[in-house]
Amino acid sequence: MDGATGKLQYWRLYMLSLVLGIGGSFQYGIQVSVIASPAVHVQSFVNHTWLSRYGAPVDDSTNQLMWSFIVAVLSLGAWAGAVHSGSLPVTYGRKKALLFNNIVAIVAALLMLFSRMAKSFEMIFLGRFLYGYNVGLGLSVHLMYLGECSPKKLRGFLTLTSSIFIGFGKITGQIIGIKEMMGTEDMWPYLLAISGIPAILQFVTLLFFPEAPRYLYIDKGDTEGCKKALQWLWQEDDLKLELEDMQKEKESAQGEKKKTVKDVLTSRCVRWQLLTLAIPCAGVQFCGINALYFYAFDIFRESGVPADQMHYFAIGIGATELITVTLCSFLIDRAGRKKLMGYGYLLMGVTMSVLTAMLSIKHLNSWIPYVNIALIFCVICIYGLGPSGVSMALPADLFLQAWRPSAYVISGTINWLGMFLVGMSFGFIVEGLGQFCFLIFVAYSIFSAAFLLYFVPETKGKTMVEIMEDFNKLNYKNKAADAENTDISLATKL
Repeated sequence: MDGATGKLQYWRLYMLSLVLGIGGSFQYGIQVSVIASPAVHVQSFVNHTWLSRYGAPVDDSTNQLMWSFIVAVLSLGAWAGAVHSGSLPVTYGRKKALLFNNIVAIVAALLMLFSRMAKSFEMIFLGRFLYGYNVGLGLSVHLMYLGECSPKKLRGFLTLTSSIFIGFGKITGQIIGIKEMMGTEDMWPYLLAISGIPAILQFVTLLFFPEAPRYLYIDKGDTEGCKKALQWLWQEDDLKLELEDMQKEKESAQGEKKKTVKDVLTSRCVRWQLLTLAIPCAGVQFCGINALYFYAFDIFRESGVPADQMHYFAIGIGATELITVTLCSFLIDRAGRKKLMGYGYLLMGVTMSVLTAMLSIKHLNSWIPYVNIALIFCVICIYGLGPSGVSMALPADLFLQAWRPSAYVISGTINWLGMFLVGMSFGFIVEGLGQFCFLIFVAYSIFSAAFLLYFVPETKGKTMVEIMEDFNKLNYKNKAADAENTDISLATKL
């Protein structure tokens, strides 16, 4: 009972995670999924606009290229946002960076809303790029802000709410995109402008919350402001341990300037943290989940699912991911990051290997396509329980304050450029390799699992400084051995 009451005292922190989620990772989820349903209507709009301007219809290849660009430009915008996530939150604070970010999303929504009236498909390009910027900056700052407001016992659970909001955003985009709601010829500009609503909500509600306490204490040296923020968020007067932890982190970074991206890439003291950030976390695009969504429709078709029902199956996949990520948020602080993510990648690799084999023999028996549907849902369950959630929570644990913003720039760059590359090249890979394209993702998943389980220390329930000490054993492994040998030889001489 005491534990439950103790956790209820953090209700303001839970409200902050809700506000950050709605304008942060929810926007990513909704932008990834909402674009699929109005595809035909937007392509038709591009064709009509081209015809009225140039007196001739646009040829199919140009129209397809424009549509591919509308889909993929989100990743480029998100990359630009991720790059700025290293400077804006440091200069202006986490809260002001998010308030500015909401204005970007509102501008993007207005461009989408008036694009048909202005007969300009260029406004859709620009709106989609600005949405991308909003998502790239918002996702990084959301995780930074929440990680810096959370007590260590809740850090895993709270940073993982970002993954829950991505899942919630995806399923929201799929539901409002059905033809019974907003997926119609008349409604598509409103559908594409929908992200303006969460942006307005976050802009209004975030004004009532304080700046991130760690930012105030470590970056600004505002001890009093930090105490007030913590007392307000945690409803707790005894903050001695938390302030001591911040003081240790501040002392370990004393005299150090804010680290640049180059520092993170070249410094030995964060080498293993960087590898952990790059391989299993930021590289989550390469685990094959997008390939699976792409293949799912073919497998559903082969199993006899009617074309007009396909959208509802997609909602089912989205719901499965959302439920398993929510379940992961309750497991992460019990099972730990390392086990959930390491064994998650391993099981994904094994299940996708079986799926590849079953896709190769699908014509041998009529029941095989149904097994393939079950395997798809299995992979999505494993992805939600492990890699999807933990890849969001782990980066918040890996770096001290001075390194964190630049680390998020690197994470965002790998993530968004990876998404752009997979998005642009995946069609060609499928054409060339067929179902064997999954073997690329199997190799990545098994390599990530081995890396996590063999090398990465567990971060569950540890302070930032303790995590840094664990990684230093890896970063300076040879140096420690050399120092030990030197000590032994000196002792022998003496």
